[in-house]
Amino acid sequence: MTDYTNVPVKGVKGAGSFSIVAGIVMILAGIAVWILVASQLSAENITVSDDSTFLGGVFAGQQVQGPLTAYAQADIINHHALEASGGATYAELEQDDPVRDTVMNASFLRASLFTSVVAFGICALVIGLGIVLAVIGGALRKLGGTP
Repeated sequence: MTDYTNVPVKGVKGAGSFSIVAGIVMILAGIAVWILVASQLSAENITVSDDSTFLGGVFAGQQVQGPLTAYAQADIINHHALEASGGATYAELEQDDPVRDTVMNASFLRASLFTSVVAFGICALVIGLGIVLAVIGGALRKLGGTP
């Protein structure tokens, strides 16, 4: 009787190698884009408002260059805009209300900051998936190389 428990399947080792390479590419791409987004945010010289309350105000006065500082600044911009408008959003203000332009600019700034927060999240996801692919690729190579 033949024992098939240790017979390697053709293509498994190659699939493992491909997965490792794809994982490494994803990790490097995620890191590169993270650095790009962080450097672009940093170049804007935005500082989190001193009255920021996000996470107990821990980021107040810090330069915006990462997902948490970007979120902290977007949060306080919203607070300031609602304070200026008496709690009304842009859509709720009359078209001739002089505060409407301020609230509109605040909305645009928040959207830009939230876009960077999402970009950081996607980078983290891509890096995580790259790690998973590399680990799976290593396991496939090991399985494919079993004598």
